[in-house]
Amino acid sequence: MHAKEKGTSYEMEPIRVGFGRGLVEAGRRDSRVVALCADLTESTQMHLFREEFPDRFIEVGIAEQNLVTVASGMAHAGRIPFTSSYAAFSPGRNWEQIKTTAALNDRPVIVVGSHAGLNVGPDGATHQMLEDIALMRVLPNMIVIAPADSHEAEQATIALAAAEKPAYLRLARDATPVFTTADEPFRIGVAHILKRGADVTLLGTGTMTYELLRCAEVLHTAGIAAEVVHVPTIKPLDTETILSSVGRTGLAVTAEEAQIAGGFGSAVTELVSSHAAVPVLRLGVDDRYGESGAPRQLLEHFGLTGSQLAAQIATFVRRVRP
Repeated sequence: MHAKEKGTSYEMEPIRVGFGRGLVEAGRRDSRVVALCADLTESTQMHLFREEFPDRFIEVGIAEQNLVTVASGMAHAGRIPFTSSYAAFSPGRNWEQIKTTAALNDRPVIVVGSHAGLNVGPDGATHQMLEDIALMRVLPNMIVIAPADSHEAEQATIALAAAEKPAYLRLARDATPVFTTADEPFRIGVAHILKRGADVTLLGTGTMTYELLRCAEVLHTAGIAAEVVHVPTIKPLDTETILSSVGRTGLAVTAEEAQIAGGFGSAVTELVSSHAAVPVLRLGVDDRYGESGAPRQLLEHFGLTGSQLAAQIATFVRRVRP
């Protein structure tokens, strides 16, 4: 997977739309794939699957604990269930059921958390799920994926159906740039170097990888050559690619549209600190709740746009290497 070249005009599309397409394709490839939703079928794009496979779709109503428990039962019976809701509710309300019925038994229940992160916008703090990465990556057996755009979400959905493992797929609500290309199929646990650089490694997941690409352009004008690594799979991490990159640059920065405590940056820090003495700067939402606003306004409010990231990273690089 590669990013489109600088200067390319990007199509804008919600990441969850790619999930909807991928789920339909997964259903065509494997008749064991079923879909369950908690009263948000159109919002989570599961209506596409329902229209093509009405006999393999279940609407459980506003009952997220039941959503996952029923799915786990179907997984025990040989199905591959995808469950979807807003991430604020799943895994926000049903973490215990995900743990005990799916993860503990190592059953292939794919929990799809839509509308995650700040880009839910005016829905505010109650619907801006920022803690989901931390909640899900702590569970043994669980795969955790945050696609960068709708194209990657489509491929990741197909890959998760074939993996037959419990998994969490994190999706954004708002339209975001489609900047990845299909040079190679999506592979779970594989990170991608999108831009080479020698001074600092920038590691992004989900929507923040695009902002890091813009950030690297700003840093270039400031004389800092940044290597940008896209990490769609938060668990299991691609240890080889990450450690190789930070070993070359000697500095690492992580960015996520989520709480930095226990999240993607924590996962990278745990990995790097076990293998090398490399300073790591973690950027994201720092022990705060979200607020109401337009998605772009919220990114600016929390200092997560490309130019804002560049300013923080330039300060970090110059502090460590005066």
